[in-house]
Amino acid sequence: MSHFPMYGLSRRGRYIAARARNAAVNLLSTGNIRGVRSQHCADFSNYVDRLGGRQDSGFPDKWRIDPQFDISDPCRVAVVIHCFYADLLEELIGHLTTIPVPFDLFITNASGQELGIPSDLTHLRHCLVVEVENHGRDIFPTLQLINSGILDPYELILKLHTKKSPWREEHTELAGSGSAWKDQFLNDLVGSRESVTSILNAFAADASLGVLTATDSIVGSEFWGGDKRIVEQLARRIELESSFDDLEFASGSMYWCRGFILQGLRSLNLQAADFDDEAGQVDGTTAHAIERLIGILTKEAGLRTKEPSWIYALESEGINKNGYERFIPGSSIRPNATVIPFYLPQFHESSQNNRWWGKGFTEWTNVAGAVPAYRGHYQPKQPSDLGYYDLELDSVRQAQAELASSHGIAGFMYYYYWFSGQRILNLPIEKLHDSTVDFPFCIMWANENWTRRWDGRSHDVLIGQDYSKIPAEDFIDDVLEFLADPRYMRLEGKPILAVYRPAQMENFAEVVQTWRERARNAGVGELHILAVAVAQDFDGIGEDFTSLGLDGTLEFPPHNLPWVAGPATKVGLDSRWRGNFMSYSATAEASMRAASRLKETQYPGAMVGFDNTARRQWKADSWYGSNPYTFHRWLAGLVRAVAPREEKDRVIFINAWNEWAESAILEPTTRFGRTFLLALRNAICS
Repeated sequence: MSHFPMYGLSRRGRYIAARARNAAVNLLSTGNIRGVRSQHCADFSNYVDRLGGRQDSGFPDKWRIDPQFDISDPCRVAVVIHCFYADLLEELIGHLTTIPVPFDLFITNASGQELGIPSDLTHLRHCLVVEVENHGRDIFPTLQLINSGILDPYELILKLHTKKSPWREEHTELAGSGSAWKDQFLNDLVGSRESVTSILNAFAADASLGVLTATDSIVGSEFWGGDKRIVEQLARRIELESSFDDLEFASGSMYWCRGFILQGLRSLNLQAADFDDEAGQVDGTTAHAIERLIGILTKEAGLRTKEPSWIYALESEGINKNGYERFIPGSSIRPNATVIPFYLPQFHESSQNNRWWGKGFTEWTNVAGAVPAYRGHYQPKQPSDLGYYDLELDSVRQAQAELASSHGIAGFMYYYYWFSGQRILNLPIEKLHDSTVDFPFCIMWANENWTRRWDGRSHDVLIGQDYSKIPAEDFIDDVLEFLADPRYMRLEGKPILAVYRPAQMENFAEVVQTWRERARNAGVGELHILAVAVAQDFDGIGEDFTSLGLDGTLEFPPHNLPWVAGPATKVGLDSRWRGNFMSYSATAEASMRAASRLKETQYPGAMVGFDNTARRQWKADSWYGSNPYTFHRWLAGLVRAVAPREEKDRVIFINAWNEWAESAILEPTTRFGRTFLLALRNAICS
């Protein structure tokens, strides 16, 4: 989409040639007249103002009932073509014969002409053609597809558009015609069956490959033009704090990419109002800014942007020549790690909560009552796909299981509340145990006090742990029925049982020994007992877990990770704030550094986010900077850290599946859609 690559010039030469033009468009792109900057349509302030009411879906509502969108058996590869010049479409479609695996085709048509649906492509399975306005160049039409969710199933996406670039003929400082530029893309991206097979082999071989574009199309910070401020404004929507000086992006807007790179753009909540009216601009528009932002987000996700020469080098080292077969529908794909998110069972009415908090209280009561603490703060959190569900219903657990398994999640670790022989919030796991929902689960004994402060400490206790009343040894008797369930998660055939605050029990080593004996006597067999790695002043056990008879530990971020201050001044925290305001990115970096030092039985963990404003409002702990791309980089880093282990020990825990009042949510939200799930799927299945 960009108009910058200048064939025949060195990158230094391109930079010099571009400076005069960049200066000429500066007023257009920034509105900077006598030091006064006008507001751009994609500015963060405009975005925040829209958050106050109902949000536009970001795609035409008529698509919801368009039968073209009912694709029940999507392929693993999608081709997205934006058509403005209808006379070029046949050429682009003709090149698709080079794709060696089944694919689905999506065409956004802004040409004003009726387009025929191709029928002579051997590997084409589904074809969708939609009419779109000539608004936002090729970028917004693609974003409309992304916002609709129709592209969510795809592992790889080839993005093309009908490129002529007539403006190039008017710029004598640029070498090469628009036609030559277009031909370069088509030759490099879909030039032959052999070259496309090599591209797919490269994506199959190297999980770090994010974007593959044409030769000499990756450019850097010398091509910011007038787009840097717009990029910064857009990045703030997902709380992305980055050094935007180190720019690298695929110019021209044609490339192969991991599906997540584009799917994750759903998190920007882009709408038609964010895009400039078409006036032949060559720079300084939202469309140009997103082209650059995609490069930044690719890097933020821990992925790389490459050109074809990189593939040649990869092949010279030796890669699987049949790697492309993994993109054939139905071929086997094994996740690179076993991912287990924590599961909160507090989304149903209970007698205890009715007494403590009032009739009808569930966790949704806390969630809905949150108040934003800074501009753009996503509070209150709101569910999308699953709605405000009630865990009394088996249909909810079935829907959660289907959503989780389709994104590579191995099972849930339920928080289990047991206080001196009394079960609390036990209905969901009991109903699961009695149901036919076919999804694995395991248990963490959340043996902390319940308090009015929602902090698990010893003040304002509603119900506390009293091991003198009923000994902790008896806990195992209460959960044996679950451990014997054939769906219960096991390591080496041993049921996984975790304990949140083990050192709260003074005789924990004896407790563990008793649990093992009783489990064997009950026919459950050997146990795989883990301690949650929390700080010792929070009843953690430190590094010496083997002496207590444990099999390992599991991480539960943000526990035991550095708390680095976030940009409180920049975001304008409410003056009533008395809590902690932390950096998500800094916590992620610390976790990845520490993961490589863990023993094989110490299982790392990542968090989707953490912000308990819904529970503690102005005294909350809040981590700024959680977004799908940074989360992907964190999780992918943990996957690399456990890769040298035996397959059984490649286990990663996630905080959390549905901790809504703490903003640790993999479940889809109105703000992020499914983008965190899509990040997880790509990080563990690439």
